[in-house]
Amino acid sequence: MWRRSFSTGAAASRALTGKKFDALVIGGGHNGLTAAAYLARAGLSVAVLELNRSEISKFSSRDAEAYPSDFMDLLLAPASKVLNNWFEAEVLKATLGTDAIIGTTGSVHTPGSGYVLLHHVMGETDGDRGVWSYVEGGMGSVSLAISKAAKEAGAHILTNAEVSQLIVNDSGATSGVVLADGTEILSSMVLSNATPYKTFMELVPNNVLPDEFTSNLKHSDYSSATTKINLAVDELPKFESCKLSHPDAGPQHMGTIHIGSERMEEIDSACQDAVNGIPSRRPVIEMTIPSVLDKTISPPGKHVINLFVQYTPYKPSDGSWSDPAYRESFAQRCFSLIDEFAPGFSSSIIGYDMLTPPDLEREIGLTGGNIFHGAMGLDSLFLMRPVKGWSSYRTPVQGLYLCGSGTHPGGGVMGAPGRNAANVVLQDFKRR
Repeated sequence: MWRRSFSTGAAASRALTGKKFDALVIGGGHNGLTAAAYLARAGLSVAVLELNRSEISKFSSRDAEAYPSDFMDLLLAPASKVLNNWFEAEVLKATLGTDAIIGTTGSVHTPGSGYVLLHHVMGETDGDRGVWSYVEGGMGSVSLAISKAAKEAGAHILTNAEVSQLIVNDSGATSGVVLADGTEILSSMVLSNATPYKTFMELVPNNVLPDEFTSNLKHSDYSSATTKINLAVDELPKFESCKLSHPDAGPQHMGTIHIGSERMEEIDSACQDAVNGIPSRRPVIEMTIPSVLDKTISPPGKHVINLFVQYTPYKPSDGSWSDPAYRESFAQRCFSLIDEFAPGFSSSIIGYDMLTPPDLEREIGLTGGNIFHGAMGLDSLFLMRPVKGWSSYRTPVQGLYLCGSGTHPGGGVMGAPGRNAANVVLQDFKRR
């Protein structure tokens, strides 16, 4: 069993009252923890404030010459065009196409979705490009490992420490934060791992930000059509298309299982439902069964299944996610679709938990339920992330920095925004 060793509660915040840190980090997500670890290793005194309890590639000269043209094609094109140029089999194109719509409200035919596809396959695991990995104990283990590195370097990590406001002095610079319990924690440098919208619209005092900056931020796209369903089941799915002789877990259970996306037009149809305001009638589902690989997360004979589901509008026109019956109806729609490919799946369910876009916003702090801290469209990438003119991790408030997925290079569990932000903070710190 994993046990958190973070400081929690009022006693911990009182212990820091009156102490001034070189840097504060708002939010203990992986990017915030990554930034804290780098800053602490550089010798800065750092505190992380968390609301909840808890080598460069080398190119040949010909590749380098061709890269700008190829990249622009990929950046601007719909994923369907990119996939049609490279593959013939419809089922293969549709399967790969799901990586172009993850966490978005767009379709495989949406201009710029080719980049989203690239974003999800450019990573690597142990040198294998495009390979996704599972962390033993669940994704929380990543945060635990990074937090351990940060604490070993001297960083303080406080959980149950909700930041309610940024302290901004008369000169327009930050001097710390105020917690929900009224405790003030001081620092002339604050890094926010919260979404840009939450950071500036909820934490920064009124009348501090330039009007143009505020306007651009308010008009940023935080829409989401993603729902996550976590299930406990008493047996593995028995897929009709893969009747192998394995008594229990087989290779058909060990990868990402795509359901409801055998053709790219199926994905587009599911998207159009959401555009019209209703959850997809035939949702696009990505299923993973981590307990097949990780025996630490479920009892013997039982399994944990994760469903990543699209498309589910934040505010559906035919009901409300706050209505238990409406939620149950959609969950059963997903389970019935899986039954078409794995008969009896529904009857194997012991229990489930569903997180719709409003749930993701309320429970995790993701504005609009967007898992990337903002859309990954052409108007919100690179120099435009989070808004035009502010892509350097610095902000209009002196001493306030962004270090989350709302900055370049965007969403995903990679820690790059946190590392990049930490480097900028260190540059500024050394100039003092």
